[in-house]
Amino acid sequence: MSWWNYERRPRPKPVGGIKAKSKRGEIGETWWSKRFISILESFDIGARLSRGRSYARGGNVLKIDIQSGLVTSKVQGSYAAPYKIRIEIDPLSESEWSRVEKEMASQALFMAKLLAGEMPREIEEAFTACRLALFPSSKKDMKTDCSCPDWSNPCKHIAATYYILAEQFDEDPFLIFAWRGRAKDQIIENLRTLRGAIDESEEEAGEAKEIIPLEEVAPLEECLSDFWKMRDDFTGLRIHPQAALIPDALLRQLGPAPVEIAGKNPTDLLVPAYQRMTVEAAARAIDESI
Repeated sequence: MSWWNYERRPRPKPVGGIKAKSKRGEIGETWWSKRFISILESFDIGARLSRGRSYARGGNVLKIDIQSGLVTSKVQGSYAAPYKIRIEIDPLSESEWSRVEKEMASQALFMAKLLAGEMPREIEEAFTACRLALFPSSKKDMKTDCSCPDWSNPCKHIAATYYILAEQFDEDPFLIFAWRGRAKDQIIENLRTLRGAIDESEEEAGEAKEIIPLEEVAPLEECLSDFWKMRDDFTGLRIHPQAALIPDALLRQLGPAPVEIAGKNPTDLLVPAYQRMTVEAAARAIDESI
C-alpha cells in the first residue's frame, strides 16, 4: 500500500494527566522554575522545547517521578501506550553537598526562606562559591531519552516533561535538591546543625556578660520622676532570631473558616501570607540584630 493511501489513526486522548497551570505564555511562576526553563532555552533547544508546551497544557504527561539524579515520566503520544521518558543528571556527592551546606548555613536567612517554602535568590551564589551548580549548566549535564520514534532530542514528549517538572519545582523547591541528591529532611537537619554550631561559636567569641543579681524594685509611686529615664545599656545584648518551623501553625490550629470566598476557604488563602510574613520577619530581625 502506498503512503498516500495510508489512513491516519486518531490520536488517543490523555486521561488523568497532569495539566500545566499556565494556560498561555510562559510556564512557571517562581523565579527558580523560570530560571530552570531559561537555562534549558539557552542550550539552543528553544524551538524544540516549545513543541512540548501544548502537550504539557493538554495533560499529556500522565505521570512524573523525581528521584536522586533521575526524572522519569509517561507521556501520551500518538500511540495507545504512553511513551517512557528519562532525564538523568549527576547527583552531587556527599562531600560536595557538605561544602554547599556549610556555605548555605553561613547565611541565617537561607533557613528562614527554605522553611517558608521559598528558594533564596542567593542559592546559586552559594553553589558557585563551592565551584558547583544547582541547575544544569550545559546540555552535557543531562542525558535524556524517550521511547518514541522521533529522532530529535528533546522531542515534544521530553519537552512536555520539562515544563511539568518546572511546575513541580514551583510547588516544592526542595525537589530541585532531591534531583541533585539531597532529601528535604536531610538538608534541613544538616543546616540546623551547622547553623547551631555557628551561633555557639559566635557566642563563645563574644564578651561574656557579667551576671548581675536582681535588685529590689522600688514601688512605682517612688520612681515616677525618672520612670522614662534609660538605665542599663543593651548594646551588648545578642539576639538569635529563628523562623517558625511551621509558619501557618495558627491557621492549622484554628482549622477551616466557616465561610468561603470565591469558592475557596479563607484559611487556605491566608497560608501564603503567613509564609511570607515569616520570611520578612526573620529577615528584618536578622538585619536589626547584626
